[in-house]
Amino acid sequence: MNLYVGFDCLYTKLMRWQPLFIVLALCACSPATNELASPTEATGPTSTSTARANATNDAEGWWTPEPGLSWQIQFTEELYTSYDVDVYFLDLFDTAAEVVAFLHQEDRRAVCYISAGTWEDWRADAGEFPDALLGDAYPEWEGERWLDIRELDALGPLMEARLDLCAAKGFDGVDADNVDGWTNETGFDLSRADALAYTRRLAEQAHARGLGIGLKNAPELAEALAGTFDWMLVESCFAQGWCADTAPFSAAGKAVLAIEYVEEDVDFGAVCEEAVELGISSILKELELGAWVEFCD
Repeated sequence: MNLYVGFDCLYTKLMRWQPLFIVLALCACSPATNELASPTEATGPTSTSTARANATNDAEGWWTPEPGLSWQIQFTEELYTSYDVDVYFLDLFDTAAEVVAFLHQEDRRAVCYISAGTWEDWRADAGEFPDALLGDAYPEWEGERWLDIRELDALGPLMEARLDLCAAKGFDGVDADNVDGWTNETGFDLSRADALAYTRRLAEQAHARGLGIGLKNAPELAEALAGTFDWMLVESCFAQGWCADTAPFSAAGKAVLAIEYVEEDVDFGAVCEEAVELGISSILKELELGAWVEFCD
């Protein structure tokens, strides 16, 4: 398995052991402090975004982030909301609608994470997936298996139900992970054409629900999908040297977001310099995707 493919989902599995505990008494939170967890749990610097008014474009009927937006992603620990960022990326199943509403009150957007290309046995809807859709185990992660994305009639409604939940909770967009199964040993004879058909259906269905949608990793699809998806989110592209593959999205005037990981021992200062040149909004995270984050200046 390619290294960037391995990191593509590594962080998401850790929420099986560290679920996102959300404090639901949001009305008791002071808007001045806007926090659901102690600041001591998040040691990264505070972003000073000045472009929130320009971070969205709803002309198409759904949220489309503009390049240069600030962002945070958190899947574990109590949610910490005091970073001054434009958008939070959060797990669909572990995030309450009240949290999304709270972020909207604070003039922030929220994006729901789903695994669109793998089955996870700990998800609430896991029992609804027919056995015929389940392929080989996702390497190194017990309880996760690849999905047969060719079976759109069977798989499509299951993913669309997740999009319904994403919209019902008030999210603005969807982060659809694991759409690059054709580059892995899935147990199915998947092709790039299969991936394109599947991702285009995901985008169509997300947009039909008023949700923006991002292409997750899958640089081989960037050129073909830059006109369809609303942003691109990549992991470890600086550490692994393939950030230039995001160029079709930048050329289309769309946001490119990048996560680099502490565990890969990257020079984040150098990452930020290159990110500015490429027009990429990059952050530094730990693999567990807790509250800690470091932003480029």
